Amino acid sequence: MSDKQSLKVKSKIWIELNSEVIFGLGRIRLFREIERTGSMSQAAALLGMSYRAAWGKVTATEERLAMQLVERQQGNRKKGTTLTPAGKELLLQYEIFQKKAQEAVDNLFEDHLGELLNHLKQHTNTEKKM
Repeated sequence: MSDKQSLKVKSKIWIELNSEVIFGLGRIRLFREIERTGSMSQAAALLGMSYRAAWGKVTATEERLAMQLVERQQGNRKKGTTLTPAGKELLLQYEIFQKKAQEAVDNLFEDHLGELLNHLKQHTNTEKKM
């Protein structure tokens, strides 16, 4: 193991309701791109998904939460697709939640497996001396 290699913990967290996805990293990326581009078709294309699949994810989330998260301006290319205030707030709060969850997982990893990291570092240093 070289000095540049290190163990990292990875986790994926998503929110479900009755075993159906409400929000997770895929949807957060989609909502970010909708917000950034103002276009569902551009957001979908940037994420490598079809327009229909993107709308399907948005619609499913809206139905499960019983709230409108995206507003579509049909026939108005200047306004396009935007997040509603509720959509913006969900995106913001989920991003904060995701960041804090990752920090907590990183801390737990260090607390519980930090000794493993130290062992690996010592083992690596011993191998280099040989």
